[in-house]
Amino acid sequence: MIRKLFAPLAVVASLVASANTQAAERPTHVYMAGDSTMSIKEVKDYPETGWGVPFAYFFDETVVVDNRAKNGRSTRTFIEEGRWQAIMDDLRPGDYVIIQFGHNDQSEHKTDRYTAPADYQANLKRFITEVKKAKASPILMTPVTRRYFNEAGVIEPTHNGYDDLAREVAEQTDVFFVDMEAVTRRYFTEMGDELSKLRFMHIAPDLHPNYPVGVTDNTHFNHLGAREVAQLVLTQLKARQHPLAQRLRVPDPKHLK
Repeated sequence: MIRKLFAPLAVVASLVASANTQAAERPTHVYMAGDSTMSIKEVKDYPETGWGVPFAYFFDETVVVDNRAKNGRSTRTFIEEGRWQAIMDDLRPGDYVIIQFGHNDQSEHKTDRYTAPADYQANLKRFITEVKKAKASPILMTPVTRRYFNEAGVIEPTHNGYDDLAREVAEQTDVFFVDMEAVTRRYFTEMGDELSKLRFMHIAPDLHPNYPVGVTDNTHFNHLGAREVAQLVLTQLKARQHPLAQRLRVPDPKHLK
């Protein structure tokens, strides 16, 4: 009888131990909340590529990058569609959340996604507060630049002040902040018109089956542009000595020669 009573207790103890082991083995997750400049693409849209795609391959096995960014989303629609709550449901202490919105929030002529400036800032603050409350770490970024050169050969700001709104939130919340609008605008300006064009979605007609009539898009990156922007993000993390910069892939020895 005593043996029978203690048997279930042993099973429970074993299950608890197993759960604790699984929790301890769970990799750190980096969730990505953002728009099309960051998101994973469907094959029909290739070679358009969000910078979050190459970014996911920078880290060792202790880190999992979970890219939840979605084309056309603003802070408002990301919340309304339940995408933010889905991240919060999966978030665990010690995880990270990269937050980068603005392209669609500022689109006043697109009422399905437009977010008024005050609401945009309130949404960013909500994201930051909730991530911190979950004992995870937010990383706030300004939206990456679009590619529009002026007559002086300099890329013009095109975010209608929403990048400044994100900067204000960063100052007010003391969040880890990366000013990717400034970083990418400087990077592509220094590269110049012709070379920077090779990083965006510029394809002549009859060259790619996905774009038979061609495409001229100065917002979205191709494979090369996305990789370079991801590298710029990593460079910023390294320069700021962010903990994620200490958890990079170990290079193959042949790449060190």
